[in-house]
Amino acid sequence: MKSRQEILDSLHLSLPIVAAPMFIVSQQQLVLECCKNGILGTFPALNNRTTEGFESWLVEIKQELAAESERRGKPMPAYGVNLIVHKTNPRVQADLEVIVRQQVPVIITSLGAVREVVDAVHSYGGLVFHDVTNTYHAQKAIDAGVDGLILVSAGAGGHAGTLNPMPFVREIRSMFDGVILLSGAMSTGQDVASALQMGADLAYMGTRFISTKEAIADEGYKQMIIDSGTREIVYTASVSGIPANWLVGSLEAAGITKEQWDQKGKADFGAEHEAKAWKNLWSAGHGVATIHDNPPVATLIARLGAEMRAAMAEQADRLEIWHGE
Repeated sequence: MKSRQEILDSLHLSLPIVAAPMFIVSQQQLVLECCKNGILGTFPALNNRTTEGFESWLVEIKQELAAESERRGKPMPAYGVNLIVHKTNPRVQADLEVIVRQQVPVIITSLGAVREVVDAVHSYGGLVFHDVTNTYHAQKAIDAGVDGLILVSAGAGGHAGTLNPMPFVREIRSMFDGVILLSGAMSTGQDVASALQMGADLAYMGTRFISTKEAIADEGYKQMIIDSGTREIVYTASVSGIPANWLVGSLEAAGITKEQWDQKGKADFGAEHEAKAWKNLWSAGHGVATIHDNPPVATLIARLGAEMRAAMAEQADRLEIWHGE
């Protein structure tokens, strides 16, 4: 297995940021803009409705990044694909065959750490990062041979965990020598600097990239993120049966009441009502509190880089105050 530094070097990133794969939102243009501007762009395989379409997206991304690399005379940042590794995903084997054929650089596995999947990706030199919300699942992923762990902590968008990121990162580092990616409520360059200070190698950011020009998201969704703060986020299992963070406004607009989202487990909305609701149910994390605009990806990444460097310089200056004796 490659060392942590070898893995990080192989990604060719300008900033220690991964744009997380998001349902519907993450498609080719968002991935390409992220990579062209120095961070790792990703998308879920299931965002394309067919395995054939998924492969066509991979070919498009590979060709565009190869052309950009030739223009610039240097390697472009890696890109990645999220693969749902669970028996409920009927496409997992077919999509994995495409991944191996197209030699996708980074695979993000969810809902299952499977040695056979890891071995298949490693067979062509690819990397596997697995998302976890606790040490139990982290150990299973370590045992499966993954290269990196994505620590989905409290406040993350989507199916978030409940652990505070500070002890979570330190505990995982005591168990694991690979790459640690921290997920949860990060929207600024200062947040990225904080993730590095805690001991993470990469910041894993989702919600911040929903409100960008290239994201395939409803304009109402983007505006609701801009208008929302932490009070407008609810953590509930009522929608899918798995606890996740949702924008309260989208639940209310779909007719889902507080009484329903306060229930333990999945609420019974009725088949017709639920089908309608899913179309407009929008997930987001606590990071909405510091999202105030909808910029192009290039503008956002440049800002994140400037903020991160300023925050790190400020931390260095503060050492003069607390230098001790």
